[in-house]
This record gives sequence, C-alpha cells and structure tokens, in this order.
Amino acid sequence: MKIGQNDPVLEYFLFNLKLCCICLAYSMSEGDSVGDSVHGKPSVVYRFFTRLGQIYQSWLDKSTPYTAVRWVVTLGLSFVYMIRVYLLQGWYIVTYALGIYHLNLFIAFLSPKVDPSLMEDSDDGPSLPTKQNEEFRPFIRRLPEFKFWHAATKGVLVATACTFFEAFNVPVFWPILVMYFLMLFCITMKRQIKHMIKYRYIPFTHGKRTYKGKEDVGKTFAS
Repeated sequence: MKIGQNDPVLEYFLFNLKLCCICLAYSMSEGDSVGDSVHGKPSVVYRFFTRLGQIYQSWLDKSTPYTAVRWVVTLGLSFVYMIRVYLLQGWYIVTYALGIYHLNLFIAFLSPKVDPSLMEDSDDGPSLPTKQNEEFRPFIRRLPEFKFWHAATKGVLVATACTFFEAFNVPVFWPILVMYFLMLFCITMKRQIKHMIKYRYIPFTHGKRTYKGKEDVGKTFAS
C-alpha cells in the first residue's frame, strides 16, 4: 500500500513530529530556569568540588612568593618517589615517562615565549636584545616558573599514584630506558644551547641593568 501525500496517517505522524520538536526546543531553551525551579540550588557534590577548587587555588596563590620552599617540597616528593620505585623494583616505564615529561617542561622553561627564529624576517613584536646598548627587555619564558613547578609537582604525584596499580608495572629492561633518556637529554640540551648561542640570549633575568649617563657640568644661571 502506497502512502499518498494527503494520507491522514501521514499527516497525523507529521503533526506529532512537529509537536515533539517544538516541545524539545522549548525544554532546551528553558532548561536552566526549570532546573533551578526543580532543584532550587546546585547539588551537594557540585558545591563540594567547587569549594575544594577554591581552597586549592587559594593555597596556590599563597605559595607563589615562596619559590625555594615550593621547589624543596617538589624535590622531596621526587626523592620519596625514587625510593619507592627502588624498593618495589618496578614501574620503570612510569619513571621514564615522568623523566620525559620533566625534560619537556624544562626545555619550555628555558625557551623564550617568542621564538627568535620566527622573528628574523619580521619587525613586528618584541625581540631579544643582541647589543649592550639596546633597550632592556626582560626574558619572557614560554613556560613561567610557577607553572613549571605546578606541572612538575603534579607529574610526581601522578607517577606516585600509578605505583599503586599493578597495571602500570610494565616489565621492561630498565638500563635501556636509562640509556635512551640520557641520549635524549644530551641531544635536546645540545640543541637548546646552540639555539641560545645563535640568538644570544640567557634564560635568566636578574634585574634591569642601569647605565651611568654623562654628568651635567653646565652652570645654572638665575634669571
């Protein structure tokens, strides 16, 4: 049986389809107000994690000026992790991944935010000073120190958490991983040092250099 254009069954089906589409569009546009009227306020779980995130961010803000203390804590956590891996005699692939991750963070910490090689043919944007008498420009890192510390600390904590799961203990010949990491470290640092020498920049800024101007030996005449 062929359904025609004026078939009442087809018209009834199309009418119900349009009605469902209208109801769905209305519910999506009014979802927020309906949710507020039904639930009244956010759930307990949502409020708990929101409050936890606020406390965490507050502690991060308070720890910003204490650079030495932050890095001492991170080195202590790294030492505890290495002791745990040594005692367990496993999770070497996790340690290798952690080392590669820290190496990438360190390279980003040493690299300028604007790559000088991309600015050679362009006069737009800031560039690194190449002469002593040029205007002072502080070194702007691609990865700031605080973000570097935060990411490195989270990496150590995640690696430590992985040591509690046997699924991450992949059997591997660890001297090979050590050799690979040392080779990668040497190659990466050699390329970074060549980049620093070529574009004449040092990834550390100790403060603005001041220059003594000419002394004013002229006489002042009173009017």
